[in-house]
Amino acid sequence: MVVIGLGRFGSSLARELVSGGCEVLGIDRDPKLVQKHADELTHAAVADTTDVEAMTQLGVPEFERAVVGIGSEIEASILTTSLLADFGIPHIWAKAISRQHGRILERVGAHHVVLPEHDMGERVAHLVTGRMLDYIEFEDDYAIVKTTAPTEAIGKPLGETRVRNKYGVTVVGIKRPGSEFTYATPETVVRPQDILVVSGRREDVETFADLT
Repeated sequence: MVVIGLGRFGSSLARELVSGGCEVLGIDRDPKLVQKHADELTHAAVADTTDVEAMTQLGVPEFERAVVGIGSEIEASILTTSLLADFGIPHIWAKAISRQHGRILERVGAHHVVLPEHDMGERVAHLVTGRMLDYIEFEDDYAIVKTTAPTEAIGKPLGETRVRNKYGVTVVGIKRPGSEFTYATPETVVRPQDILVVSGRREDVETFADLT
């Protein structure tokens, strides 16, 4: 994995990947940042990530996965992402600082765009309303939430509640007080104080969470 841009986002991501057993090449044009994180990464290098020759010499075109963690320097972010796309790297993640920036990154070749500040703000907004215990949104308007069981589902097997038909969501897991999460089945009977893990379209899971 190559991580380009070793600011707060890039360095944090790179360290997490290394701790998970990945070999990571970290690249940044700032020698101080590279020196700061060199001991934490498998490899680290100072380079202009918009320079084809410099990136080629570092072996970047050989990587299957790349993350562009450059945020504030929008031009460098776009040019670097475009260069990675030209290299034909199969999986490119890129950090964006706005939706407009994200759309441009997608147009020049990013397969996945991350909006850390926006995504965290949205997640916290869902949590502070008290409707959800946790919230994760994915691409294509898909989300997974952790929420308390709605009254209408209590005391019935999930198959009889017909939540999928009524609300367009799927209950994928359930947790009872004092026990671990388990997979939910149509025969699972929902009890008071059960915590449900529900997946579906963002709008649908939000509507379902509002029932609690």
